[in-house]
Amino acid sequence: MTLKTLLSAAAFLAVAGSASAQTTLTVATVNNPDMVVMQKYSSKFEEKTGIKLKWLVLEENVLRQRVTTDISTKGGQFDVVTIGMYETPIWGKAGWLVPFDDTPDTYNIKDVLPSVRDGLSYEGKLYSLPFYAESTMTFYRTDLFKKAGLTMPDKPSWDQIAEFAAKLDDKANGTYGLCIRGQPGWGENMAIVGLMGNAWGGQLFDMKWKPGYNSDAWKEAVKFYVDVGNKYGPPGMVGNGFNENLALFSSGHCGMWIDATVAAGFLYDPKRSQVSDKVGFAQAPVEKWNKGNGWLWAWALGIPTSSQKSKEAKEFIEWATSPDYIKMIGESEGWVTAPPGTRQSTYDNPAYQKAAPFAKPTLDAITAADPINGTKDPKPYAGITFATIPEMQAIGNFTGQQVAAALTGKATVEQALDQAAANAERTLKQAGYYK
Repeated sequence: MTLKTLLSAAAFLAVAGSASAQTTLTVATVNNPDMVVMQKYSSKFEEKTGIKLKWLVLEENVLRQRVTTDISTKGGQFDVVTIGMYETPIWGKAGWLVPFDDTPDTYNIKDVLPSVRDGLSYEGKLYSLPFYAESTMTFYRTDLFKKAGLTMPDKPSWDQIAEFAAKLDDKANGTYGLCIRGQPGWGENMAIVGLMGNAWGGQLFDMKWKPGYNSDAWKEAVKFYVDVGNKYGPPGMVGNGFNENLALFSSGHCGMWIDATVAAGFLYDPKRSQVSDKVGFAQAPVEKWNKGNGWLWAWALGIPTSSQKSKEAKEFIEWATSPDYIKMIGESEGWVTAPPGTRQSTYDNPAYQKAAPFAKPTLDAITAADPINGTKDPKPYAGITFATIPEMQAIGNFTGQQVAAALTGKATVEQALDQAAANAERTLKQAGYYK
């Protein structure tokens, strides 16, 4: 065999070996708009690195169920998972996530807001990196408020929200006074109902871990939620989560909407919102208690320890959560839609400040959200609308179903919350929290 033949054969084998060794990452993510944008731009990462991405994009409740099952059984289906401030510290403690303890200097981890870093850590070690972070905000239609002669205060009460909703509600013309989440789930309807429980002076559990769902505070809050939802909400509210309400408000069907601050970027974007020039915002409502009215959450990207491709997965996550990614989206899609809530540099950027009138209030809400001291009475858990304990997902999902039953008239509020409290107490007893 000639030298030329040998070299040709070696070159062929090298190319073949390279092709066969190409890495494909399986990414499980939620179907929120920011993640859809991430998927759209991921081809740039593929071109840059040669790493291929296989996407599984799911509705929030389904994503949580699939990812929780896979990671707890070490199934190894996913290399990158979209998780949040509830799962990250619990799964990090359990050894189910790869830590991010070696991010490069160019990533600038200190630029990530401290409250967000803390929420995605266990014992000082990061176990996921934030794609976007959020608190809660009241959105409203400035044109409808002006027409009705109403003025939204900077920090409204829930009673005021109900009064406004009554005057804005115009179902005959397809405008609903108030849009809020009704879809059952610990991260769906229980996100907003949890804030309301706090606002009426309640809490999830007392210092002895006794459930607070059937307290007077929670009963008042949920009665209010059911009443205003049925009077002034859209039909089929029980099926509406974040995405459904975003679609309703951005198409002009909501007088008010109380939900995640991340929605602001889409509501103010004329390419995606029919009411972009008619949106006002205020803080999330309070009532008998003036704290705990805004959640603290981040959708973040983590790596299951069952993945065989953690090196490549880290490379992708660091790309998708980097300052360069935020800059790319700001310059390509418009700064109003840049992923919010994660980095101080985003809020220091004049281009973002100019495009996003909601920037400072969003940052203020995220900074003010206090997972430790948000309730009227002391509590034994960290969290605002959830407790950071392994049992919370099951407890919250069950409670969400009971609240949905009350909303649709299948149970009274008292029946629903008594069932929720009994289930929570049974679950915590079995887990050894008390006898």
